[in-house]
Amino acid sequence: MNENSVKEIMSVTTDTIPKNKGGWWALSPLAVFLCLYLVTSLLANDFYKVPITVAFLASSCYAIAITRGLSPEQRIHQFSAGAGNKNILLMVWIFILAGAFAQSAKQMGAIDATVNLTLHILPDNLLLAGIFIAACFISLSIGTSVGTIVALTPVAVGLAEKTGIDLPYMVAIVVGGSFFGDNLSFISDTTIASTKTQDCVMRDKFRVNSMIVVPAALIVLGIYIFQGLSVSAPPQVQGIEWIKVIPYLVVLGMAVAGVNVMLVLLLGILSTGIIGIYTGTAFFDWFGAMGTGITGMGELIIITLLAGGMLETIRHNGGIDFIISRLTRHVSGKRGAEFSIAALVSIANLCTANNTIAIITTGPIAKDIALRFHLDRRKTASILDTFSCLVQGIIPYGAQMLIASGLACISPISIIGNLYYPFCMGACATLAILLRYPRKYSGK
Repeated sequence: MNENSVKEIMSVTTDTIPKNKGGWWALSPLAVFLCLYLVTSLLANDFYKVPITVAFLASSCYAIAITRGLSPEQRIHQFSAGAGNKNILLMVWIFILAGAFAQSAKQMGAIDATVNLTLHILPDNLLLAGIFIAACFISLSIGTSVGTIVALTPVAVGLAEKTGIDLPYMVAIVVGGSFFGDNLSFISDTTIASTKTQDCVMRDKFRVNSMIVVPAALIVLGIYIFQGLSVSAPPQVQGIEWIKVIPYLVVLGMAVAGVNVMLVLLLGILSTGIIGIYTGTAFFDWFGAMGTGITGMGELIIITLLAGGMLETIRHNGGIDFIISRLTRHVSGKRGAEFSIAALVSIANLCTANNTIAIITTGPIAKDIALRFHLDRRKTASILDTFSCLVQGIIPYGAQMLIASGLACISPISIIGNLYYPFCMGACATLAILLRYPRKYSGK
């Protein structure tokens, strides 16, 4: 996402001011969702007992029911406005194209060919570390976690099948690495939003941010190297069909070049068709694969629309403004000020499921806190970006988790338990606040 896109989001955010004075009741739909889905699933010890779509439907109905000052028709219109938000619909388009590409690539053998190539190139004991490094590099190059997940998740699924590695664990490596670049990249929407709201230079924010999160990435890389010692690839890997690797090379190459993710997926789909037909796939089989992939994303699209409507209702009811005012009432000292900024953006991200919107929503307040307590704006921007990426990376209804689980056909919760990098990143960011690190950017 470029600077103009962030400005558009900022204008939309400032124009949509909540009409109600919020309270804890405004945030209660989130509690209903978490209780129905997370708590119930934990009690039943089965994350498939309660479908996530049912949990979102119930919490969405509850959110509409508790909205004050509007007629039933107006409440539904408010909810629908959130579900029809242009950012939500953009995600839906990405999900549709991702499903079509993933299934058509599988149909013509691109995934198997790419997996075999990966197994040939990487030694067995560096397979986990190699996937993590690839996710970090691609996300840093393209500035988006979603594009990285779309490109690498099918390969991770194929590698898990060939090596016997636990599938949620393998997918979690991709998801975790994708947030390395989402947090640091100069062209990431979160970097643009955090530096613009704090009036600092991207280069300076990158310097501070890297001091905090690079140690986390190195720690996680060391873990993957150690755990990879026990990984063994199949003794006889099939030969590589180089021509079938081309669709993934096209997708990865254009992604690294910074091409829009939707155009990347469209060209990826086209390349699977051309090469698939050339290598023997029937034309209508290609069409059928695309249709199967698109319909396979149906549940994911429903979840996205329901989540968008519910979170817009929470915002309309003043839930986000309420939590922001409560958190900033008793701030004292630099550590408290930095922790309040971290808590503000984290809770806003929980309520919006969009880290860019969370930063834009809380950025002006974070800037006021920074001025009041003489915080370094470069570190403030880093805190906003890092904690928003932490929360975005671990919530089961975030776009990244939903698309990864959709492509791998597994529960989002099963991925969360295997996420090393986001949690390690959050731990390093918390220690940076506690230990006043980096000293140069933390004041006296």
